[in-house]
Amino acid sequence: MLQFKSLIKTYQKNQFVSKTKLSTKFHSNILPHTMNKHSFLAFDLGATSGRSIAAHLTGDKLEMKELTRFPNTMINVRGHLHWDIFSLFEHLKEGLRAFRQAEGCDPESIGIDTWGVDFGLLASDGSILGIPYAYRDSRTDGMMDEFFKLIPRDKVYELTGIQFMQLNSLYQLFAMKKANSSLLNAATDLLFIPDLLNYLFTGVKKSEFTFATTSQLFNPKTRTWEKSLFDAMGVDMKIMQEIVLPGTIIGKVSADVAQETGAGEIPVVSVALHDTGSAIAAVPAEGANWAYLSSGTWSLMGIETREALINARTSELNFTNEGGVEGTYRFLKNITGMWLLEQCRKVWSQAKKDFSYPQLVEMAQAAKPFQCLVDPDAPDFMAPADMTEAIRQYCVKTGQHVPASEGEFVRCIFDSLALKYLSVLDMLREVSPNPIEKLHVIGGGSKNAFLNQLTANAIGLPVLAGPSEATALGNVMVQAMALGVVKSLAEIRQVISKSVQPDVFNPQDTTAWEAAYQQYQKVTK
Repeated sequence: MLQFKSLIKTYQKNQFVSKTKLSTKFHSNILPHTMNKHSFLAFDLGATSGRSIAAHLTGDKLEMKELTRFPNTMINVRGHLHWDIFSLFEHLKEGLRAFRQAEGCDPESIGIDTWGVDFGLLASDGSILGIPYAYRDSRTDGMMDEFFKLIPRDKVYELTGIQFMQLNSLYQLFAMKKANSSLLNAATDLLFIPDLLNYLFTGVKKSEFTFATTSQLFNPKTRTWEKSLFDAMGVDMKIMQEIVLPGTIIGKVSADVAQETGAGEIPVVSVALHDTGSAIAAVPAEGANWAYLSSGTWSLMGIETREALINARTSELNFTNEGGVEGTYRFLKNITGMWLLEQCRKVWSQAKKDFSYPQLVEMAQAAKPFQCLVDPDAPDFMAPADMTEAIRQYCVKTGQHVPASEGEFVRCIFDSLALKYLSVLDMLREVSPNPIEKLHVIGGGSKNAFLNQLTANAIGLPVLAGPSEATALGNVMVQAMALGVVKSLAEIRQVISKSVQPDVFNPQDTTAWEAAYQQYQKVTK
């Protein structure tokens, strides 16, 4: 297994990492063949649906078009939750056919990104053993505490720098070992979901850096798999694969897939396979003095660092260190995002009150601010049967005004999210090696102009919103880097900044928001 430092050197030798200072003149340095049109196919798979996306890069203009969309649901088999990996592969092949039909040619490369932590197992003959478990399966219940009997919690964080969630790959693998899984006993290889899909396309078995780091099986200091974790479980580390950096061409579409789809021997790029890794690569930022917020059902707020930040304080704050493009790290914290609003909307829909998101925003704008505030990450809101009732009870418990209208609920949620972002940003400021001067908001939530303004007001910094399609953009541009169309992460971001102009929100009413933050801290303490 190659050590990670040698991977970095190889990466630089092949000019995937630029060692020279970038010129501010975009056309002269970034795309030497500025008028050449380059076409890519990106597959973006989430835990509920997936998409195939055609992308075209001509000079500094990047265009994308969705080709297919398909469902991805966990399936219940004998009381356990799984992913239908074979159905997903069929959908990806259909996406390849759709590209060829729409464009009349093959893409120059293919890249896949997915949700995190889940994996599949291979037998010695290369066949897939069973169907992969899904991260919400109950077999990991209690596994964290069981594993901490083998290696203490603090030591696990010291070794991995990853936040503690029972769905992490470490505890999934440990649960299989504890159950004496016949699948694990027969396995010769473990492949994470996007690595497994790459394998189905190419027959090549590799593990990609951004995904490997999220497993809690990787040591960011030694830059390889952490043997002591495998030894503690009694699992042979030989089932793990060589780790490759995002932007590595791992192989070409195999002959059988090419024959079935009518495609040629298309290069398959191991992009930033973790969807958040791809999204952060698409942040149109310059320099180092910025933070990001990937905003959706769940929000992820963090900074980009060259080395993992692992110490007693980051452990206490439960921050995580996940890999990024060019061997960077995404030092971040998970925050409950629009989940509260989505669940309230579900309750209102059941009462025949179907509000569109623009209507909800208008209702929030009309409501009085700061009447009540909640901690979006409170256990009360994890999975209540009725989110509106959970918010009511939280407000009663904390001695606050109880929302009486839909608009007051929405305003409570938006105000609370903005103040939660400030709370996490304060934590980031405490441990960040660089000052934070602005916040880039990406993902679906970046289209919520009202919440973006509230966030700018709360944090007292400019908020730059967009792109909303960050994950797909990052996937495409890492493919472009693999093919030498761009040379570095900095150039990727320059291309995206030329193609997507963020909306800028400057702080307003800062005095009122400072008072609201004191109220928030008192309520959520």
